[in-house]
Amino acid sequence: MKKCDSGPRADNRGILDPARLRREVRFRRRLPAAALLPYVEHYWLIDWDLDEPFEQRVLPHPTVNLVFRRDPADGPASGSAEVAGVGRELFRITLAGTGRVSGVQFRPGGFRPFWPRPVAELTGERRPLPAGLVGGRHPCDGTDDERAATLDALLLAWHPRPASLPAFPSAAGVPATGLPAADPPTAEAMALAGEIRADRSVLRVDDLARRHGTTTRRLQRLFLDHVGVGPKWVIRRYRIQEAIEHAAGGGSVDWAAVAADLGYADQAHLIREFAAETGLTPAAYARSLDRPAGSSLSHPR
Repeated sequence: MKKCDSGPRADNRGILDPARLRREVRFRRRLPAAALLPYVEHYWLIDWDLDEPFEQRVLPHPTVNLVFRRDPADGPASGSAEVAGVGRELFRITLAGTGRVSGVQFRPGGFRPFWPRPVAELTGERRPLPAGLVGGRHPCDGTDDERAATLDALLLAWHPRPASLPAFPSAAGVPATGLPAADPPTAEAMALAGEIRADRSVLRVDDLARRHGTTTRRLQRLFLDHVGVGPKWVIRRYRIQEAIEHAAGGGSVDWAAVAADLGYADQAHLIREFAAETGLTPAAYARSLDRPAGSSLSHPR
């Protein structure tokens, strides 16, 4: 793991049952090389050896991911690679048998310097990419440190290509002569998306536009080009993830107060939005969690 002042993000936002995930599989995060930190949130590594299939549910962040998968039983020639655009809907995946996944989660807006087209073109899509990428080593091979090093090498060698060609290095690779530059619009989009995530008072796009002396129309174009979704969607996704954290926390929750705090019209509006995003009411979601015995919950239906 790379040495740095702080480790990878440790919260569980977006993972709808993190306790069960960690019980069923080995899930870890690693930081990228220092030069990649402006673009990449973290690497995520999952290994499993299951007697029974396991379904994991994730409410995606407004981020692009690279996903590399391999079943060790299939031999060194196996493996897949894909770029996953921002997912608008609840993502479900069933893991079975044995396997490994190594992933790259970019920061919101951080994938744009690596991609020659508006990121919105990837939204809701998963596009296959070549599996043999860097020095013959698949990103799922080796120890955690070796897997992270392979991902570092891949990204450090990546340069955007013309729109008619895949924006991914071939197996021969591209000399690691430096990262693509984060132009001012990319830096702005990343900063604004980060502000939405960190500042719970950001509840409306027009307020964000006024705060930064710009227009909602310009923010919409900027976010679609660099993040892949509009700023209103980013605000709603981060706020519903906060509501999910409240539901998962146990104990009594004042949902009317939470609704007001997160910018919903009322408690009923929040619960409808919660159900639309997760497929469950807060109460049903809380009951679905893998919890230690004795946890107490009090949620609206």
